[in-house]
Amino acid sequence: MNFLPFTRPAIDEDTIADVANVLRSGWLTSGPKVQAFEAALSDYCGGRPVRVFNSGTATLEVALRLAKVGAGDTVITTPLTWVATANVILEVGATPLLVDIDPVTRNIDLEQIEAAISPSTKAVIPIDLAGLPVDRDRLYAIADKHRLRVIEDAAQAFGASWQGRRIGSSFGNNKDFVSFSFHANKNLTTSEGGALVLPADIDTGLCERLRLQGVRRFANGGMDVDVLGGKFNMTDIAATIGLGQMKHIDAFTARRRELARRYFERIDQTLGLELPLADFSNSNWHMFQVLLPAGTDRGSFIAAMKDRGIGIGVHYPALHLFSLYRALGFKAGDFPHAERVGAATVTLPLFPAMQDSDIDRVCAALAESLLEIA
Repeated sequence: MNFLPFTRPAIDEDTIADVANVLRSGWLTSGPKVQAFEAALSDYCGGRPVRVFNSGTATLEVALRLAKVGAGDTVITTPLTWVATANVILEVGATPLLVDIDPVTRNIDLEQIEAAISPSTKAVIPIDLAGLPVDRDRLYAIADKHRLRVIEDAAQAFGASWQGRRIGSSFGNNKDFVSFSFHANKNLTTSEGGALVLPADIDTGLCERLRLQGVRRFANGGMDVDVLGGKFNMTDIAATIGLGQMKHIDAFTARRRELARRYFERIDQTLGLELPLADFSNSNWHMFQVLLPAGTDRGSFIAAMKDRGIGIGVHYPALHLFSLYRALGFKAGDFPHAERVGAATVTLPLFPAMQDSDIDRVCAALAESLLEIA
């Protein structure tokens, strides 16, 4: 029996050949391929300036620094996300201010954002969980009202849209940052990497210096360092993979939506699973996540599915229950919706190369596994 992982990147032979050509060229780090990838991403995002990085975590950290967020500031985000979203807030010396999720969308509860805002609140980082976009209209209405910078954590949302407009285009009077991740499990991958879409009022040169040790170079060969930067640049190898992926992103998204539809058609509704919101116009279906029936032991379920050759992911435990965040004063019961979803969620296989028969196999294994461990 072939093992079916919860995700698998789709890299075509032309891209593999292009990577080989880069390896032969002798120029492996940031160079012409990075510039070409940034240009392609900018075109995809409606002409907005885009800079690429070695991870989606780096893009978030640099966005916070560009937004002048630091010690004494608070930043609102959600506990139901990969921990990097909150970690970067701590990295810049600010304090994460968490609010619970909407149990229907599993994204940050926009109504609770307003109640959480204080004089120290400088920015909000919403997450498009599993590729389902946060309501951009409501989000930016709140941000404009309270003069908050928005840093969209769209790590999982490349290829998604909101009301017909691509995520990455401007929804906030061109004052919003958009952060993408190109990790191996994302809808578009560079193996590791990320991109930051920049607002109109941000100096792209400063962004570039923060990306690479704060170095400013001059035409005469001299240099200076005027800000504290990091080592966050993308390689030409990674950018070449990204350029190859860009040719297929629309097809990838369309296929993911087809596979998600089949899950809704084939999952046995009597099993007691809680399915995600059935959005086939905005979501890119980065992941198909279900909540297990109350009382189900998740570890036993994952093991039973693995015995049947099916890989299962967990995205994500509520981050405020990690030791680092408990030490900051967060505790169980603070965000009940996020805790319930985080404890019960499992991610089913979903990637463009899957066949319809693979969905049917997963659905059959779901029923068998839940019956076995009941």
